[in-house]
Amino acid sequence: MNWLPLLHRSNDVKFIIFGGGQVAQRKVQTLTKFTHAITVVSPNLDARLQDLVDQQSIHHINALAQEQHVLQGHRIVAATDNSDTNQEIARWAKALSCPVSIADDPAGSDFIFPAIIDRNPVMITVSSASESPALTRYLRNQLDAALSPRISQLAKFTSSLRKTIRTHFDDTQKRQQLWRKLMSSPMPNLVLAGKEDQAEKVCNEVIAGKSIGEVFLVGAGPGDPDLLTLKAVRLIQQADIVFYDRLVSKPILEYCSSHAEMFYVGKAMSDHSVPQNEINQLLADHAKLGKTVLRLKGGDPFIFGRGGEEIELLADQQIPFQVVPGITAASGCSSYAGIPLTHRDYAQSVRFVTGHLKDGTTNLPWNELIHPQQTLVIYMGLTGISYISKALIQHGMSPDTPIALVEKGTLPEQKVYTSTLANIGGVIASNSISAPTLTIVGDVVRLHKKLKW
Repeated sequence: MNWLPLLHRSNDVKFIIFGGGQVAQRKVQTLTKFTHAITVVSPNLDARLQDLVDQQSIHHINALAQEQHVLQGHRIVAATDNSDTNQEIARWAKALSCPVSIADDPAGSDFIFPAIIDRNPVMITVSSASESPALTRYLRNQLDAALSPRISQLAKFTSSLRKTIRTHFDDTQKRQQLWRKLMSSPMPNLVLAGKEDQAEKVCNEVIAGKSIGEVFLVGAGPGDPDLLTLKAVRLIQQADIVFYDRLVSKPILEYCSSHAEMFYVGKAMSDHSVPQNEINQLLADHAKLGKTVLRLKGGDPFIFGRGGEEIELLADQQIPFQVVPGITAASGCSSYAGIPLTHRDYAQSVRFVTGHLKDGTTNLPWNELIHPQQTLVIYMGLTGISYISKALIQHGMSPDTPIALVEKGTLPEQKVYTSTLANIGGVIASNSISAPTLTIVGDVVRLHKKLKW
């Protein structure tokens, strides 16, 4: 590596920027976050630079670059739109032993500008050694999006905690061991969730030698990994042990740490690999061992996902947990099928129901489902859809009501079958449709052909 990344205290660093265009403006924009000792030398200024001059945030010399403008003890940035001029500025700078950054010549520069992610007091810099500024910006944006906006609060919390630990522990090795336990405990995530009081309680228990675990109940969405929330990805990557469902796609599982223990606890009709009450207890038992436990569920945990049942036990046993919502199948599958669940001309309300109840029946409140301008979304109803369609007709819904079956919604294998309540049985009989399949009933289905993408 030709570049040594260091952080310098900015209090006494002074900069002279040659150039008044966009390149110079980008350099100044970075520097103004750290120092006001900035002088720009140029006869013309970008409007944003002129605003900074007007605000007296930077000093301006209205002139072409001259050797007399280079002052010893300053850092020089040659950012004009003329390469020859930049090289001449660099020669002036080096003659006075001034470090110089040449905008169009990184190889001849003494320093370069990285992309910065600012979460004061946390700062992350990204650089491609000026080989690819576009890549640097791309990586910076990716990292910035992945970081919690509360990283600065976590930094302040741990800084305060550092003083407490130093007071209680003289041995450096013991302090390091304690910090490893604290940073793998629920503490960081509680702070990031804005729960500093709970985080302090966890810290006290860890310092007292107790083993504290945590459970993440995370919605994995309908299948497409790009639909995961940023928080979901962050927590998935932290887990020591993962209990996942049948509807969690393989690309999503690949976000899990390679060191995580993986356990399949999925369910299909009449095929429960692990009974629900045992899953609930497994989450609690592993958290009590001090592990970070991930319960990864397709869709949203609180929409026909039994998430409420699972965290009831955790709450009863006072085990820390977090719930991360996911895009539910109704929203994801309808969007990817081009079927808006509500539309001013077709539906002013939407209702979610499950086609498979706890006792194995499909005993729905039929009269409540028959409403004009309402979209009906049926989860887990594929095997009973013929019966459901007939029941809806018997209770007053028009046999010509449009219906759509969205198979493997949001995934590359997605297929959409449309028909009417009266004819959907024939569609199912003539096609090999498999779960997971979501059913959408209502006039909004008519928009599928026009809006599918």
